[in-house]
Amino acid sequence: MEQLVEFAGNHSGLFLAFAFVSGLLVWSLLGDSLAGVKALLPQEATLLINHEDAIVLDVREDNEYVQGHILNSVHIPLSLLSDKIARLEKYRNRPIIASCRSGSRSGQACRRLKKNGFEKVHNLKGGIMGWENANLPLTKGKNGK
Repeated sequence: MEQLVEFAGNHSGLFLAFAFVSGLLVWSLLGDSLAGVKALLPQEATLLINHEDAIVLDVREDNEYVQGHILNSVHIPLSLLSDKIARLEKYRNRPIIASCRSGSRSGQACRRLKKNGFEKVHNLKGGIMGWENANLPLTKGKNGK
């Protein structure tokens, strides 16, 4: 412990940078949990879709979406979500699973939905990459609701 204190004293800039990066890492890991958003594994998402009629909201850009997306997903790019949130009103009482490529943009979408009063909001853990890694199907083309 004494060596740690000595190191921090001798390398204060390095120690502060480490503390800052560690704080950001913890914040990113706990951010969705603190906002009341549950991250779902792809298998959990399929159960929610099949048993509770959940809607998948894909917040990727158009070019990403047409390359492969979850069947019957609603496509609204994150950059347009605030302007087009009214499109989701008819799904307000259903679970919404936000997805993107890796789970980062969809986390932002979840927080935005929560701020707009949507209660049953989930983030697809690992995004479309996690979905593919779980060997779940994607459909190509543009057919978002």
